Amino acid sequence: MKKVLLVLFVLTILLTGVTQAQDTVQLVIESWRNDDLTIWEDTILPVFEAQYPNIDVVFSPTAPTEYNAALNAKLEGGTAGDLITCRPFDVSLGLFDAGYLASLNDLAGMENFGDVAKSAWITDDGSDVFCVPMASVIHGFIYNADIFAELGLEEPTTVSEFYAVLDAIKASGMYTPLVMGTNDQWEAATMGYQNIGPNYWKGEEGRLGLIDGTAKYNEGGFLQAFEALAAWQPYLGDGYQAQTYADSQNAFTLGLGAIYPAGSWDISVFRANADFELGAFKPPVPDGQEDCYISDHTDIAMGMNAGTEHPEEAQTFLTWMTSPEFATLYSNALPGFFSLSNAQIEIDDPIAAEFVGWRNECASTIRSSYQILSRGEPNNETDLWAASANVLNLAQTPQEAADTVQSGLEQWYEPQMGS
Repeated sequence: MKKVLLVLFVLTILLTGVTQAQDTVQLVIESWRNDDLTIWEDTILPVFEAQYPNIDVVFSPTAPTEYNAALNAKLEGGTAGDLITCRPFDVSLGLFDAGYLASLNDLAGMENFGDVAKSAWITDDGSDVFCVPMASVIHGFIYNADIFAELGLEEPTTVSEFYAVLDAIKASGMYTPLVMGTNDQWEAATMGYQNIGPNYWKGEEGRLGLIDGTAKYNEGGFLQAFEALAAWQPYLGDGYQAQTYADSQNAFTLGLGAIYPAGSWDISVFRANADFELGAFKPPVPDGQEDCYISDHTDIAMGMNAGTEHPEEAQTFLTWMTSPEFATLYSNALPGFFSLSNAQIEIDDPIAAEFVGWRNECASTIRSSYQILSRGEPNNETDLWAASANVLNLAQTPQEAADTVQSGLEQWYEPQMGS
């Protein structure tokens, strides 16, 4: 009798384990952020799984350069994960149009994101949003606070103050005033033109004007931004034309320059490698202008595979991603990648907190070329890369560069044709 009871007890334990295993649903996240694997595994997913013990989430990244092709192959073959990390704009829009991403219009928590936050993952007519916005990157300037203290400099807030600071650094003869090169071209556009430009074209007003054809690159604020960028040339380092993005990071880290036109993703690099105090200031506004604008660029989001076998659990995870809890976790795990949620969150890193605090002072916008305008040829984004580098290399005047970019857009984008 005792043996029978023991066997029954063992069978009960085994069956309970099987039932629990059957009740646990596994979700797989597809992503290109393979450098984030340990952050997801050690910091983010344990918090979710503690609240939802019946859902096991596996973060399964692919190398960034292989992600698009690998994801498309998995989606076509029906083997893709339940949750899809979304790149901004047309790549993800294409997946939605092909039926691979589900509409998230009715997902609880989507009201926590504003129009700018959702702009990278919404159909052109605004009828369907298909990814939960995760994070943006913000542009501004990071500076060597030790050099500022040595030279008695203060953070500039206006354009005239900005150039007074640059002149003082140049006059000292000890440091490069602005650490940026033009060899890679994208750096000149992304950290240069798109960094300071929103203050000239009034953020979303100007960007949406390009889309509807009421604004042009070769007049108004977009031309003024090229003119403002051209004024940087005397403050760049020797040989800046051959200086790569990696060279710029290294030079600033080594203390050779005072001010670095930055993307917030650089924060973690400098935190890990610089042995001096860091400071940050937002793009200076033109003298006499009260309103300010920042490039708060949509970068990464999460969607649901329309073919998932676990839509209820996937929606549970995505709803959790709309919460202030996730926003805080993600923003602190990856300093410089800022939640796009409207929630007020506490960020531990002081420089990252400085960047994200600008949202409370200035209006956010995204890079002018990313929504719709880079679908045709010549590509608006790459045209801006070349034009920005040419202006700084003195190969084109600001007007010539702006005319080139505008002409390229007029070749294929109907709202700009004949405008």
